[in-house]
Amino acid sequence: MSINKYLLDENMSPLYREQLLRYKPDLIVLKIGDEGVPPEGTLDPEILCWCEENGFVLITNNRSSMPVHLINHLAVGRHVPGILVLRRPTSIGKVISDLILIAEAAEEDEYSAYRCNEVHLNKLSRFDRFFPCRFYCTS
Repeated sequence: MSINKYLLDENMSPLYREQLLRYKPDLIVLKIGDEGVPPEGTLDPEILCWCEENGFVLITNNRSSMPVHLINHLAVGRHVPGILVLRRPTSIGKVISDLILIAEAAEEDEYSAYRCNEVHLNKLSRFDRFFPCRFYCTS
């Protein structure tokens, strides 16, 4: 089984959802502020809890505070299916292509198989070397 649910952080361009669904319409791609998900302005710790409860992998460009919130989230025994933190500068086309490849190639629990902060494990480092994302995963 592959990953099929992405949650876009509120600062992500709507173009990411449009293009992901254009090329892979079976994905579920929601964005902060959509109906049924946390509203815009929701604090990062609450977003992590929502992802955990609903099984969504978070896609964000928040490279400063989100990793800190993830560490705190893990410290109290919580988990998330995964977080993909986009690196800059990278073209949207490259990111879309890579997110689709990740969705198709990754096992559903691939990012929850390890408790770690920054992934440098053999199993996942293949992604970290080539893709415009920094991977975080939890169990």
